[in-house]
This record gives sequence, structure tokens and C-alpha cells, in this order.
Amino acid sequence: MKIAYAFRRSIFYPYKGNSRAIPDRAVRAKLFPRVQKIGFDGIELGVDMLGGASATESQVREIRAELESYGAPCVVLRGGGGATNQRNAKQNRKSLVMAVEVAHWLGADVVNTTVGTPPRDPDLPGSFVGDYVSQGSSRMASPDDFERTASLLREAGERAGELGLKVTVEVHQHSIADNSWSALHLLDLVDSPHVLANPDLGNIFWTYDEPEETPEDAIVALAPRAGYWHCKNLHRVHIPENRHSIFIRVPLSEGEIDYRFAISAMHDAGFDGYLAIEGAMEGDQLTADQRSFDYVVGLLAELE
Repeated sequence: MKIAYAFRRSIFYPYKGNSRAIPDRAVRAKLFPRVQKIGFDGIELGVDMLGGASATESQVREIRAELESYGAPCVVLRGGGGATNQRNAKQNRKSLVMAVEVAHWLGADVVNTTVGTPPRDPDLPGSFVGDYVSQGSSRMASPDDFERTASLLREAGERAGELGLKVTVEVHQHSIADNSWSALHLLDLVDSPHVLANPDLGNIFWTYDEPEETPEDAIVALAPRAGYWHCKNLHRVHIPENRHSIFIRVPLSEGEIDYRFAISAMHDAGFDGYLAIEGAMEGDQLTADQRSFDYVVGLLAELE
């Protein structure tokens, strides 16, 4: 099992811009060598960070060479989206197919996608995590929603297979793949060896005010079909009178998800892909994420 860094806070002195954007080159030259020094085998980037639909092969290969010179290659690329909302389904299809091409230029092994949709009404419950309902969820999905999404993923998986890549479907809130059964149902419909799961337990944990399945049940079900794995941990503060929960992100060893159990389950299932630490959103990201990295390394050593 290899360890990737899915950093979620790219603010690094003196850069103070969009925390979801890739920092400028001067900051990259400081940040990514530090990431390599921690011990990560590579990083995850979003296709939009590299220009999205406007990305060119020459530009992407230039970034690839730079990242590899820091010892922090991009091993996973994020892109795509859901097919259930006709307003953005066409654009999401284009984004996912483009992400496969960009990943090939970048030398990445995996294209990770979510199949979620924007909330249909942001003013109604379920537009954020931790509510008693979740807009765009598998509970609200029709058979046609699953079929349309499977068609999108099948197309992307076919191209990924031609290029020696794989596509992973992230289990995600506001998505028809938001728990183990819906993700497995979708993969069965796709029926492609190039399309696998990303069993993000944190996303299952915070979709509703009360999780609809335990992390242990979810990881045992999904581990045999996993191709990539986002890991984050959380504390849940439940407010039952409001039918709502809030969540606090913490290093992997400190939250309510038992990653000793989860990593053992993935190991026993033969998973040899990238475990990606989804980094801290606030505070000193490198210190917090170093703690998560060291915890994972220790658990993997126990399993050898």
C-alpha cells in the first residue's frame, strides 16, 4: 500500500489565494519538497488546477516534470461529476473524459471522480453535510439515474483502460454513490475492470446527521472493489433537536473512524493502491498531516 497526499489546504506562506488552487511556482518549490520529505509517494491534484478543458499536453507535461523534480509526482487526478442532473451532465462527461487524457499526460495512475450533483435547492435541508436528508443521494435516485451514471463511467473506463489507467468512483455525499450498497450497485452496472471504488469512510460518516452504516461494515463491503482510497477522520457533534450534526476534522488516529480496523480490512482484501491522506483544512497542515502519515506507516508496519 502506497501513501498519497490529497492536500486540501494549499495556503503556504506567502501564498494566500484560493486554497483549492495549485500554488504558484515559487510556493510549489517550497511546499512540495516538504511533502516529499514527510515521505508521501505522490500527490493528488484536480484537473481544474491544470487548466481543465483548456489544458494542453505541453503545459501538463511541464508541470509533470516540475513535480517529479521535487519528488512529489501527481499519482491521482480528480475530475468529472454526476450524470443525474441534465443541467450539468454533459459538462461533467466532458470533464471526466478530459481528466483521463490529462492524467495520461501527467503520468498519474488513477482518475478519481465523484458522481454528485449540486443541491437542487440550496435553501432546503440536505444541501450540506450532517442533515437528516441529503440532496442528490442514493435514497432519491431512480433506476435511470444509475443507468445514466453507469454509461458515463463505462465510457471513461474504456478510455482509461486503453491508456493503462483506472477510474475510481468516490463514495461521496450528495451522490448516488453515497454508501457501500449504492457504490457496489453502480460498479455492477458499469461492469468494467477499469472502474473501481474509492471507499471514503469520512464521506459516509458525515452525509447524514446519523451515519446510515458503520465504517466497519462499509470498508469490509467495499475493500475488494477498491482502486484508490481517501482517508480523513472526524468527530461528530450531534444536535438531535435540530436533526443535524457538525463535524470536526482531526488527524487519522484521533477521530471516530477506526483506521486500524479499516487499514487491516483493506490489507486483507489485497489492496495495493494509494491510500490518500486528505489533508487538514485549517491550521498548520503539514504538522497535522505528518501525524496522520506516521500513524498510517506504523499500522502498515504491523501488518507486514
